[in-house]
Amino acid sequence: MITVTPARATDLAPASVILAEAFAHDPVMSAIVPGSHRRHERLTELFHGLLASGPYATGTVDLARDADGTLLGVAAWEGPHAERGAFGRQTGELPRFARALGWLGMPRALALLSRLARHRPRAPHWYLAEIGVSAAARGKGVGKALLAAQLDTLDTTRQTAYLESSTPDNRRLYRRFGFEELSPIDGVPGATPVAMLRLPAAR
Repeated sequence: MITVTPARATDLAPASVILAEAFAHDPVMSAIVPGSHRRHERLTELFHGLLASGPYATGTVDLARDADGTLLGVAAWEGPHAERGAFGRQTGELPRFARALGWLGMPRALALLSRLARHRPRAPHWYLAEIGVSAAARGKGVGKALLAAQLDTLDTTRQTAYLESSTPDNRRLYRRFGFEELSPIDGVPGATPVAMLRLPAAR
């Protein structure tokens, strides 16, 4: 049985480990954190900083666990007004970002993230910043459980969801949950992620 519950502050570190594993071969993340030297540790630092400064502070970080309490997956959603105070929150995570990216790598990462952000809708929406499942739990419905938990809430409250998807397999899953493709996002080295939007489902 899979249960989905909101993360606490102490959960962000293990959640970051799950995301680092899940995104190890993601083409967009490969452009943001290139190279192989200590890459798992660098990705973990990056995700910890991103979670703390974004979804955990402004929306929700949902954790999927099995009956024994083992962490299986993570879905991180930024709330509709996440841009408010974002600079201050990100500044507070600069040491993590520096360890993940290096001081010289931060401008490159910021430029790529800004390119993605320019495609986000102007109207208020919830943004699926990250979703990932541990390798041992893939194919067991964890991603579906994580998506359903938040999307059911957004349907009830009549709110829109948005994400970027970098692989065709992921886009097939998102389409099953009601997301529609908007446009490809050019300018990301080695990848062409696609912007996807989901309006609240009719009750």
